[in-house]
Amino acid sequence: MKEVTVYTDGSCLGNPGPGGFGAILCYFDANGMLHEKIVQGGIAQTTNNRMELQAVISALGSLRHPCRVTIHTDSTYLRDGITRWIHNWKKNGWKTAAKKEVLNRDLWEDLDRLTQQHQLEWHWVKAHAGHDYNERCDAIAKSEAERHKGK
Repeated sequence: MKEVTVYTDGSCLGNPGPGGFGAILCYFDANGMLHEKIVQGGIAQTTNNRMELQAVISALGSLRHPCRVTIHTDSTYLRDGITRWIHNWKKNGWKTAAKKEVLNRDLWEDLDRLTQQHQLEWHWVKAHAGHDYNERCDAIAKSEAERHKGK
């Protein structure tokens, strides 16, 4: 099974506002050569949390086969949502512990479906702390958000 490391970030200019996301997928080929694939996009009116989710959804959606995937994110909302909260949300009909509708349910459902196809490990990284791939994803996400201003 191929091993892939994914770094992600989302950005929003205002919250809500124009947003962007970036993901970098890294893997080694059979000859030991490192390959990187960048996945990016944005939307004119969104939230930062939606862009954090979309970054991972787009990265996982770009994989053609089941993989072992290590995901690095600076979003505790994303990490905790998929590793801790989603089980109860699904059990409770997509309601929070406070009996409110889960925000961004559409994206959580997409992410939940994609996570079933791969073996995942989640890691949190501190934002803006000099982590090379996190900084690159941040720059991609911000650039995409800028590109979607005024659309």
